[in-house]
Amino acid sequence: MKLSIITINYNNRDGLRKTIESVVNQTWQDFEYIIIDGGSTDGSVEVIKEFADHIDYWISEPDKGIYDAMNKGIDQAKGEYCLFMNSADTIYETTTLENVHQQLDGTDIISGSLLFEHGYHMIPPQKVTAKFFFTSTLPHQATFIWRNLFDIQKYDRSYRIVSDWKFWIEMLIQNNKSYKTIPVVIALFDNSGISSTNEDLRIQEQQQVLKSIFQPRVLSDYHTLLRGDTYEEKLYLVIKAHKFNKAFYTLNIVIFKLFSLFSKRTAQWVKAFPFKI
Repeated sequence: MKLSIITINYNNRDGLRKTIESVVNQTWQDFEYIIIDGGSTDGSVEVIKEFADHIDYWISEPDKGIYDAMNKGIDQAKGEYCLFMNSADTIYETTTLENVHQQLDGTDIISGSLLFEHGYHMIPPQKVTAKFFFTSTLPHQATFIWRNLFDIQKYDRSYRIVSDWKFWIEMLIQNNKSYKTIPVVIALFDNSGISSTNEDLRIQEQQQVLKSIFQPRVLSDYHTLLRGDTYEEKLYLVIKAHKFNKAFYTLNIVIFKLFSLFSKRTAQWVKAFPFKI
């Protein structure tokens, strides 16, 4: 079997329904579907039972968090690849898996792109480096993972929201596993989850992970990347993190262009903005 799709859920009945429907309505169906529910009391189990004919394995019992539930799904997976489509996230189109399944060619990690509900398009890099992971991550909802990688290392249950990020670093940077991207939108991301709403915890856990993996000299570069080394970089990072980032960035472009009109020197913003303006 080529693919195992794993959904975890806890008390998110409506989001779970959206996810299940996006999976069972795929035009390509040569996959197994696994649902791990954390003992929901909001009617989620009734939704699972409604779609039971389309689900190969499901369980509803208390777990020790998101990554414990994901590991339970991995334990049941029989496919060559795993795709985690957690409750409220959805496969982008009914033809998505039909369009990509032939590209699951044995590469260890295959990442497509992710569309956020507010319109931001997350496109994975063609090449991953430690520098990339210092400031970003891969979208697990849009990434196909060779099942055997989990025999090396499953998700670390000691973290609440960054264990998938830790897994990418362990596999792609430390273990040099193979990687490629595919130019297809795989999933629509629901940004109401804990990883989207608890930025302070995410930063705290990421720093703990990096301290456990990298030497202090490498971490000094990480902090430089986060805070910026020059005035321009510090300004850029502040703008990037602000909720009105597009407006502030556009204003800076206008100021630079006006400055160029009255100066013999060419003024320009040397950093590319990460969103389309």
